[in-house]
Amino acid sequence: MTEGTHELAASLATLVEEQLGVTVLAQEPIKAGLGLRRFVRLSLDGPPGRLVARIEAPEDPAGRPPGLPPEPSLEPLRRRLEEAGLPVPSRYGGDPRRGIDLLEDLGDLTLERALAVASPAERRALYQEACGLVPRLQRLDDPRGELRAFRRRLDRSLFDYKADLFARHSLPRALGRPAREPERRAVRRAFAWIADYMAQAPERLAHRDFQSQNLLVHPAGGGAGARLVMIDLQGAFLAPPEYDLVCLLRDSYVELPDAEVQAHLERVRPALPDAPAPDTFARRFDLLTLTRKGKDHARYLYAVETRGDARFGAYVPAAARALRSAAARVRSLDPCLARLADWIALLPEEAPACAP
Repeated sequence: MTEGTHELAASLATLVEEQLGVTVLAQEPIKAGLGLRRFVRLSLDGPPGRLVARIEAPEDPAGRPPGLPPEPSLEPLRRRLEEAGLPVPSRYGGDPRRGIDLLEDLGDLTLERALAVASPAERRALYQEACGLVPRLQRLDDPRGELRAFRRRLDRSLFDYKADLFARHSLPRALGRPAREPERRAVRRAFAWIADYMAQAPERLAHRDFQSQNLLVHPAGGGAGARLVMIDLQGAFLAPPEYDLVCLLRDSYVELPDAEVQAHLERVRPALPDAPAPDTFARRFDLLTLTRKGKDHARYLYAVETRGDARFGAYVPAAARALRSAAARVRSLDPCLARLADWIALLPEEAPACAP
């Protein structure tokens, strides 16, 4: 959807009136993240009072491998998760043809923001709740064959894409100069080794971006305290059981103490449908950290250096630290991983500056 601001406002007002029979009193754009999708908060003169309009936009071509289809629409995945009792926003209507969904307004309190004022005990409780969603997601199947998420997977093309991003954006930062082609090939070999290793793992449904900015803390009724609600669901795919846990517990927006990370991993591992053996679980967690955080590190640099979005520079140091700790633990598995670990050790921890 490429409507201008005034046309979009008029379209949303008409859509809400036609489908819900209420008038839009005010519209407020919501700041988005790395993606180009738009969000607008709508204040209404009748129930439900407020909504969030989620508007699809043409994708940034750097956001997925060449030739890979765009992410599917939010429906019917959101509905399937809702039917399974998983916490997702309710849907009040929309226009699939124009890529508009009218969703429950759950506020702006992300897990990231909530943790800024949470006590250590509250932080642990919130992460325990978040980790508890992962086994529930992984138990879902697609008996009717209607969900594209079950036909999408973390495959070799995605590992190759992550390797290319890291080689183009992160490796020069480690080297202090442009990377040479043999060096870029070495990165691709290391990521390919990880792809081959992961091909032996079980495939389970993963949110794909299960991190603190995509979990909203919403007050639950009846004195039940806070509850977490998952948003940004459309990218779900099949991946090894550790994938969402890497996104959550090695999140660059919130760094957890290593002792807490290990405690959450030890608690959730036996609850996963496949209950991986501890050593296999730990190894896959670290290897997926290299590829996922390698991609994140590169995307943050791309946002700063190419798109001029300085917000994401603040997350580069945390991504570098996560990469460094994981690389040190798996470097002995293969010489290609050792070479990658040597480069990762050179990554500077200061935030990058936008190009003048």
